[in-house]
Amino acid sequence: MTDKKYKEIAELGEFGLIDHLTEGIKLKHKSTIHGVGDDAAVLNYGNKMLVVTTDLLLEGIHFNLIYTPLKHLGYKAVVVNLSDVYSMNAIPKQITVSIGVSGKFAVDHLDELYEGIKLACEVYNVDLVGGDTSSSLTGLVISITALGEATKNKFTLRSTAKKNDIICVTGNLGAAYMGLQLLEREKEVFKSTKGAQPNLEGYDYILQRQLKPEARKDIIELLNDINVIPTSMIDISDGLSSEMLHICKNSDVGCKIFQNKIPIDLNTEKMAREFNIEPLIAALNGGEDYELLFTVNVTDFEKIKNQPLIHPIGHIISKENGTVFITESGHSIELQAQGWNPLKKK
Repeated sequence: MTDKKYKEIAELGEFGLIDHLTEGIKLKHKSTIHGVGDDAAVLNYGNKMLVVTTDLLLEGIHFNLIYTPLKHLGYKAVVVNLSDVYSMNAIPKQITVSIGVSGKFAVDHLDELYEGIKLACEVYNVDLVGGDTSSSLTGLVISITALGEATKNKFTLRSTAKKNDIICVTGNLGAAYMGLQLLEREKEVFKSTKGAQPNLEGYDYILQRQLKPEARKDIIELLNDINVIPTSMIDISDGLSSEMLHICKNSDVGCKIFQNKIPIDLNTEKMAREFNIEPLIAALNGGEDYELLFTVNVTDFEKIKNQPLIHPIGHIISKENGTVFITESGHSIELQAQGWNPLKKK
């Protein structure tokens, strides 16, 4: 019997655990340009850089099959991986798919799942090249690995933002989170009221952002067309605040973000008000938007300032000046990471 006190995983949270487990890892091969610590790893295999990323989705943690159609789930599982590739300023080319399946699933169910996977591959011009299958005791498990290509002088990391760079975000934020709140509310009504039917009419936009998101392939193509290479980039899976702080930590810089510059869709605002949630909270901390957060050199501002899909929201400052959020009233507060973290102690 030992009296040793073990450290709980929840004490570290997801990102603390990653830092802990990967501390001291040394890269042995010249072909490994960048390893742990970004949206994807970067490998050098000649004229092209190979970008590799993987994600694990667990039933009951990352998705709820009560309100998530299997076809949508298959599509989303691919898209969230492709988004990581795009956030490296790379183009996805191949994926592998591994699944763990419990006894409650029939072949027909897996056909639905793969219908969504195949559709995503078609939409994003990606090849499905392999994977694995296994039984599971805990429901459905999906693990997808995505591989992409980038040229040597164009791939982008989280760790290369510089002072005075312009901070930009694509699309709008908070919609996926409010879609999730709506689905969770209707699920509880369905469970507690016999014969109740979900009331989802008029909420198509936020539901699509949650159930069938899209990766920003169009933005990567646009940046290439206007000859802008981001100085750093990350996709927004855990909320704007968390992702911005990742860039600041990895780049050893600070930031200044302005509330009145953060794009929020009217449908998101409407749903947030219905839930008595401040829309800004959904935008900063909601996550699963899969928009791109990136920085550009100030000399490229003229190229992006009139692009309707790109929104400048602030700029990079020195680390000593902190991570600052400027409210609409002009008050300065510290930007804090409060995005979704499945391993953090409550």
